[in-house]
Amino acid sequence: MEEKDMCGIAGWVDWEREISRQRTTLEAMTATMACRGPDASGTWISPRAGIGHRRLSVIDLEGGAQPMTARVGDDTVVLSYSGEVYNFKELRAQLKGLGHPFRTESDTEVVLRAYLEWGTGLAHRLNGMYAFAVWDERTQELVLVRDRLGVKPLYYTQQGSALLFGSEPKALFANPLFRPRVDLDGIADLFVLTVKQPGDAVYRDLREVAPGTIVRCTREGVRIERYWELEAHPHEDDPDTTVSTVRELLTDIVERQLVADVPICSLLSGGLDSSMLTALAASHLEAAARGKVVTFSVDFTHEAQFATGGLHSSQDSPFAREAADFIGTSHREILLDAGKLYDAQDQAITARDLPGIGDMDASLLMLFREVRKHSTVALSGEAADEVFGGYPWFQAEATRPTESFPWVVGAGDRNAILAPDLRAKLDLNAYAADRYAAAVAEVPTLAGENAQQRRMREVSYLNLTRFLPFLLDRKDRMSMAVGLEVRVPFCDHRLVEYAWNIPWSLQAAEGIQKSVLRKAAAGLVPDSIAHRQKSAFPSGVGSAYLKATRERAQALLDDPGAPVWHLVDADAVRGNVDASAGRGIYEPPVLPRILEIDAWLRRYQVQLVS
Repeated sequence: MEEKDMCGIAGWVDWEREISRQRTTLEAMTATMACRGPDASGTWISPRAGIGHRRLSVIDLEGGAQPMTARVGDDTVVLSYSGEVYNFKELRAQLKGLGHPFRTESDTEVVLRAYLEWGTGLAHRLNGMYAFAVWDERTQELVLVRDRLGVKPLYYTQQGSALLFGSEPKALFANPLFRPRVDLDGIADLFVLTVKQPGDAVYRDLREVAPGTIVRCTREGVRIERYWELEAHPHEDDPDTTVSTVRELLTDIVERQLVADVPICSLLSGGLDSSMLTALAASHLEAAARGKVVTFSVDFTHEAQFATGGLHSSQDSPFAREAADFIGTSHREILLDAGKLYDAQDQAITARDLPGIGDMDASLLMLFREVRKHSTVALSGEAADEVFGGYPWFQAEATRPTESFPWVVGAGDRNAILAPDLRAKLDLNAYAADRYAAAVAEVPTLAGENAQQRRMREVSYLNLTRFLPFLLDRKDRMSMAVGLEVRVPFCDHRLVEYAWNIPWSLQAAEGIQKSVLRKAAAGLVPDSIAHRQKSAFPSGVGSAYLKATRERAQALLDDPGAPVWHLVDADAVRGNVDASAGRGIYEPPVLPRILEIDAWLRRYQVQLVS
């Protein structure tokens, strides 16, 4: 029986000061990750390094306890690992053949042994979602590694001779060496969402380990190495082979991601992506005599008021029921109380350690909390639209290309909301333009591509490296806040690499977006779902939420000492409150965002620095 964990990690390394007596601080850092790992806790400490771990047991074996250590001569190599390596069985067999002993059946031990065999080269061999830290006493080196798409988070900061790290910023804030501060670049990232550069983390002196990156930390400093990035290659498969390859890849991916000894389910919206994954999961479970796949869909108490608009093209519930009946799942509908959105929205700030995106965070947190009552692991269709070009802005860029991040086209003057003093120092429009220019400059090119294909390669790259990380971060924070592991098969790097090089003419064949994926799903899902137009996660926004938002915004306006006024123009907020009266939705959600920024500034005692 295999052990696999979804956990939280934390640690403290100092090449100058003795920290072996700082176990209390290390344990405090580790304790902040209890939401990510409610089942067990462990720490390891030495004069130079302290490593912590919190565990969510997906298959609960004592042999998988962490931090995990290995003795190499007189030295110790220590691993604190969070995630899933889906090819660990093959790697384990290979390592056994190379003479490595194993005392557990865990993928954690496979990662540790892989490091002992291949060093940082192990990253190229892993298939999965993971973030881990290795302290190597032999070289006095800390190695931080994050998966290729950035499904699992990992942060670090240098503070003098010390380096702190953790799955979430709150782990670092538990150490007295680091306090939450935000400078002008961080403020810009607060207001211009979904455009930040990989590695940026809003807080001053805080860094993310970027997706597909290894960070090596020694007494001499920090060295960053990319071990994976998208590469441009000619796509030589014909249409039928392309479709069959995508289906074969997804079949293998889903089978690998069904390994668990705890309840596993599928989040079923009734859309193409989740329905296809559910069908593949159901087929595998049936073949393995493991019973029916359990599925969950979500609605809100006011969903009878559903109206089309934006990314909401149709109501999920009827399609989810149809998919569940067709596939043969054990289906449950979760009805969320829209009146509780604000309570969950406040909780989401703590889950993110940052202001979020209002009801969109809150509704996801509420769903995951309900799913966690029945299951520990869930499959999600996240990333399919980025991988296969499913958002409306893909088609818009194919016909009318812009010179901007496609999802923020028409954003207007971003500076209008800033406080006058801040506006004199910070230009959000220029900031967004600079971030766009930097992102486009990264895009690999392929000789001979026409202008449309070149632009669509850019659009796909921007979505995978800027928009998707924002959504994956949201998914991770909201799910791990309640101890739910969410697996994302569409983020398998083999699928991403293959699909990124499929020409737009195939991705949108016959004028149908996601054409390749729709054809790959043939026979797995009902025709109505195979051809269903994209519809976003159900919205909990109704009259009660809008009324509460205006009331809270008015209360904020009545508080001249509110910290948010250092950032935001009160007159602009007042105008937004007046203009929103009677409207059915905020576009964009300015007021909820400002309320969250104020709550975050107060809760985290954030220091604003220039």
